[in-house]
Amino acid sequence: MATTVKMPKVGLSEESSIISKWHKKKGDTVAVGDLLFTIETDKTTFDVEAETGGSLLEIFFHEGDEVPVLTDVCVIGNPGDDITDFIPKQQTSSEVQKIEKTEEPRNVVENEKADTAGKEIFGKLKISPRAKKLAEKSGVGIKSAVGTGPDGRIIERDIIELIEKGPIFTPAAMEESKNEKSALNLTSGSGLGGRITTKDLVDIPVEEKQQKEQFTEIQLSNVRKIIAKNMLESLTNTAQLTLNTSFDATEILSYRQKIKQNRDKSSLCDISLNDMILFAVSRTLPDYKTLNAHLIDDKMLIFDNVNLGVAVDTDRGLMVPTVFWADTMSLNQISETFEELVKQCRTGNINPDFLKGGTFTVTNLGSLGVESFTPILNPPQVAILGVNSVTYKVKPVDGEYTYYPSMGLSLTFDHRAVDGAPAARFLKQLVNNLENFNLLLAK
Repeated sequence: MATTVKMPKVGLSEESSIISKWHKKKGDTVAVGDLLFTIETDKTTFDVEAETGGSLLEIFFHEGDEVPVLTDVCVIGNPGDDITDFIPKQQTSSEVQKIEKTEEPRNVVENEKADTAGKEIFGKLKISPRAKKLAEKSGVGIKSAVGTGPDGRIIERDIIELIEKGPIFTPAAMEESKNEKSALNLTSGSGLGGRITTKDLVDIPVEEKQQKEQFTEIQLSNVRKIIAKNMLESLTNTAQLTLNTSFDATEILSYRQKIKQNRDKSSLCDISLNDMILFAVSRTLPDYKTLNAHLIDDKMLIFDNVNLGVAVDTDRGLMVPTVFWADTMSLNQISETFEELVKQCRTGNINPDFLKGGTFTVTNLGSLGVESFTPILNPPQVAILGVNSVTYKVKPVDGEYTYYPSMGLSLTFDHRAVDGAPAARFLKQLVNNLENFNLLLAK
């Protein structure tokens, strides 16, 4: 009996994931526990394993496709099993029947069907990955192609037709012609076999070349697309307001210096200023529970414990692992836990369970010299704290002006759930706890 493999939901807020790599192909034998495919979200990568054995009868989505969670991705069963009822909406049963009934031309039909799945943009043209690869290999003028795929997308058969008709470019001319509008009008060139060369492009009138925009086009990565989507939804669907303040960082800088000097004599971690701020936040939030909450539709979920999400910069993009029950941890435990989470994020092997469940988030740009910024909420959380760099300010002490190290804090909150006054009171108490850090440790 055929069984489908669904796109897993790896986080509370994830609506879709991107298939980054297939480890099996159609027709392969699959055993329980075999690696089927790898997916990407804006936070992590995740390997999907087979939970049943058999043959991989059909693959519905390809590498680079963004697939909604809980959608059927592929089917595992015995050869000959009917899979018509499992075909996702974008693949009709008539298409499947066409593949099953075709004998000699079967590979051509399958290639065309797979080709239409691509959504890559080549300049201003929609072209499938298979078609793009063939075009680059053959040197045909891609802009002259007429797309016959879905929504006018250029697919492999369109490139084959171009190869037969021309024009054909040299590799250098092909690269240069991407930004040459007049290259569309060239039907033959001075190169071998009538190939269009860079010299032929040079002969295009100067006034037309001057109209060409100078830029480099970079395709967004799959992860960047998801991050962009989530950030836009956060700003669109919440009422965000940011309060800025600062505190005298003399005491936490002094404490940090003592730790560095005595690390060899103790079993303490290399506790950072950020770790101290996480500790202070975890001790301040329990007195301001409406900030340690989720807003879901018309309901507030107020949490008893503080699960701190902490933003981490990685090569793949921003990730936000969670330090669970931070309010029950010592400063050293918070430092140790966060250090391990950062390591897992940057190596790409963090468990997805640690990328969800946060009740409040802290993001620190202080090490990059940022003095003030507007953090963006991580819904359904209602607040996020931005940490800024240390600058020096002046304050009166015993009738004289004295310089002191000042660290900025930026609190963004959802005004639908929290008013300005309680948010300001939280910031004020957090400042007091940080300026009297030794007393906070003694509690």
